[in-house]
Amino acid sequence: MNNLLPSTAAHVVPPSRFDLLSVEPKAYAGLTVMHRQLAQSGLSLTHWDLINVRTSQLNGCAYCLMTHSQEALDHGETEQRLRALPAWREAPFFTAEERAILAYAEEVTLITKHHVAEAVYNEAVALLGEAYLAQVLLAVVAMNAWNRLGIAQRKTPV
Repeated sequence: MNNLLPSTAAHVVPPSRFDLLSVEPKAYAGLTVMHRQLAQSGLSLTHWDLINVRTSQLNGCAYCLMTHSQEALDHGETEQRLRALPAWREAPFFTAEERAILAYAEEVTLITKHHVAEAVYNEAVALLGEAYLAQVLLAVVAMNAWNRLGIAQRKTPV
């Protein structure tokens, strides 16, 4: 039986790789501008946070997951909903609009499985409207980009 507490166990952290901001500052700045624009696009802060956290969970980006989970808490999201987010379909804590956003975000993030299902798209556009769904799509695509950059660089969560 292992009696080690998590705080005493040795942590294995893979070494970080290059810093994209240092190596390619102009392109990085462009992504940052896009991210800031999306954050001010009209998406509700709750929807923005759910997209960022769920997409980061799906992609397995520890850095983004830690960063955006804390941001969500800072914005007033509850720990209960964040803990239930991986099982949002079974949890009673999410609205119909949030469920449509989460389903759409999963379809776009995991697009190689079967592209975006017509039923998921139709439900999302019916609940959210085309303009709002366009903002959701761009937020999902941006978060996927940040996840891939974080993972490729092995950004270490704090």
